[in-house]
Amino acid sequence: MITGAQCRAARALVEWTREKLASNSGVDALIIEEFERRISLPGQNVCDTLQTVLENAGAVFIAENGGGIGVRLKLNRSEVKRIGVLENEGGIVGIDAVP
Repeated sequence: MITGAQCRAARALVEWTREKLASNSGVDALIIEEFERRISLPGQNVCDTLQTVLENAGAVFIAENGGGIGVRLKLNRSEVKRIGVLENEGGIVGIDAVP
């Protein structure tokens, strides 16, 4: 189940207002606001609906994996292609750590 913070972050990533999420999900904007502000926790079905709608808009929810939960945007085809080109440029392999 997603958290209110994940919902708020996903909304920001897909550039949706609460009203737009409410319109697309059928969930009242006040319920979304109270969920995001940790005032109340909606039922599992409401959380699942919000997650599905936000995923369809391009958000990817990251489960607890030792580093914490999160959310990111899906990459489109153009971005994946650009990353592939950059990764295949060659050159000396170095450590990514910044001193």
